[in-house]
Amino acid sequence: MEHHESFWADPRSYVAIAFVIFFIIFGKKIWGALTAVLDKRVEAIRTELAEASRLRQEAETMLRDAQSRRDAALAEAAALLEGAKAEALRVAERATKDAEAAAKRREQMAMDRISAAEKAAVRDVQVAAVEVATEAVKGLLSTDLSAERDGALIDRAIAGLPNALSPRRAA
Repeated sequence: MEHHESFWADPRSYVAIAFVIFFIIFGKKIWGALTAVLDKRVEAIRTELAEASRLRQEAETMLRDAQSRRDAALAEAAALLEGAKAEALRVAERATKDAEAAAKRREQMAMDRISAAEKAAVRDVQVAAVEVATEAVKGLLSTDLSAERDGALIDRAIAGLPNALSPRRAA
């Protein structure tokens, strides 16, 4: 036969009752403290998430700003490059024109020098021809002419002098 002990006789019953009373008395306080700690932790996590979200939005804004500044800098660099190319073309064109003008001036100077040299050569040839003719005339006059013929030639030469000098004056 089995023996049943009463509920109050078993020490486990007292432990169970003490456990229930403990949780009834202190459970509310422990539960309140536990939920307060958990609520604090939840609030800290929410704050961190809000801060992370704000930082992410700031980072995205900064990224968009950086991209727009980069795009603006690229556009400005392209404009500067185009301006530099255009300026280089203008400088090259101006240098070409200046070189052509300098070449024309040098060519003109060379032509002037050649012309002056030709004129000097013509004068030298004329002077040489006059000297040769004078020497030839001296030789002829000294041998063939008499004093009367000499005087007649001189008179004719003096009379023809205005006609001989008129073409030179026109030049």
